[in-house]
Amino acid sequence: MDLKNYIRSIQDYPKKGILFRDITTLIENPKAFNYTIDKIIEISKKIEFNKVSAIESRGFIFASTVSYLTNKPLILLRKKDKLPAERYSVDFKLEYGDATIEVHKNSIDKNDNVLVIDDLIATGGTAEAAAKLIEISGGKVAGFIFIINLFDLPGNDLLRKKSYFTESLIKFPGH
Repeated sequence: MDLKNYIRSIQDYPKKGILFRDITTLIENPKAFNYTIDKIIEISKKIEFNKVSAIESRGFIFASTVSYLTNKPLILLRKKDKLPAERYSVDFKLEYGDATIEVHKNSIDKNDNVLVIDDLIATGGTAEAAAKLIEISGGKVAGFIFIINLFDLPGNDLLRKKSYFTESLIKFPGH
């Protein structure tokens, strides 16, 4: 199945100059969604991990299913001020602004191997912030799985230069 056929591209969203790759069309199609999950599970078998983490918000959709199927805890990496208990925070830059993500301080234990799942890798700011959150929590990044890699943007290369395992199901140009 060619998953590219299930991704909608929207020009100038969320701001002018951005070509947004919309995964809602993939999620709305049961065959494409199931195939996507099957491929993520297949990739995850190459990785030693004991927890699954997801980057808000579209990562939650995929990671929750993977967590269920692998019977591993799901760790939520949330936007600023969305978690109620004590948390670690990391600020970072997006292609179109600044952001913060957080994790509960009790979610990741020393030496946990945490798999990170998200919908898309672009400039790498969010993924790098996720790695920092895992590491300041005492865990290790087991790897990253993305649905889409915007291959002409530096994110995937940034993660690989830091020796993180990364794999994506679809490759698109970012512009």
